[in-house]
Amino acid sequence: MANNIEVKELLDAGVHFGHLTRRWDPNMAPYIYMERNGIHIINLYKTAAKIDEASEALKKIAASGRKILFVATKKQAKEIVAEKAAKANQPYITERWPGGMLTNFVTIRKAIKKMATIDRMKKDGTFNTLSKKERLQVDRLRAKLEKNLGSIVDMTRLPGALFIVDITREHIAVKEAQKLNIPIFAMVDTNSDPRQVDYIIPANDDASKSIDKVMGYVSDAIIEGLSERKAAKENKAADAKAAAPAPAAEAPSTEEAKAE
Repeated sequence: MANNIEVKELLDAGVHFGHLTRRWDPNMAPYIYMERNGIHIINLYKTAAKIDEASEALKKIAASGRKILFVATKKQAKEIVAEKAAKANQPYITERWPGGMLTNFVTIRKAIKKMATIDRMKKDGTFNTLSKKERLQVDRLRAKLEKNLGSIVDMTRLPGALFIVDITREHIAVKEAQKLNIPIFAMVDTNSDPRQVDYIIPANDDASKSIDKVMGYVSDAIIEGLSERKAAKENKAADAKAAAPAPAAEAPSTEEAKAE
């Protein structure tokens, strides 16, 4: 995949712009190319290599059938991440991170089931038997649950990995993933500590063009992994069908035996 990652494209998208030098984290030093006008410039050759490394790992996770949970609640990332994650058929959190989302996953699943219960009430007519005030309360609860958890309805177990945009902002998600040993992939800017991440992509995590460019590579890798999984399943089914014994010939009936 490294050949597909063009440094010029990363440059055009502004992936190289870091934070002001006074706001840097010294642990990002290996990924910084230079300082210009008081701003750190990220080494895009290292970014390209890290995108490639992260993409390969994410492709394998997707091919194994595990989900990758995307997390990005900052304004300039929300829509991009939601679109790319949905395109790759992966869960995402773009509203407030629900505390205990991972460490108390059972409770989160109960809240998701509550949505399904409300939907059933509306289908079977139970909802209409409630008072006007109760219906309003139920509708408000459903809307709130949909806003915060609607994008993870299909995540029935803990994800195989997290992909985070801005680990400083999403520090609670980082801590929960670390506690459960869930691999963390992330776009890490020059003001964050890369030691918290398993797969770092040094990049500008503030500009929408930069986020869109990196997310494009990442989502394509996941889609590739899902395609490989589908192809492997189809091949396995075809092999099983080919290996199945042919149906045995029917024994002649008594009448046929006598005729012979």
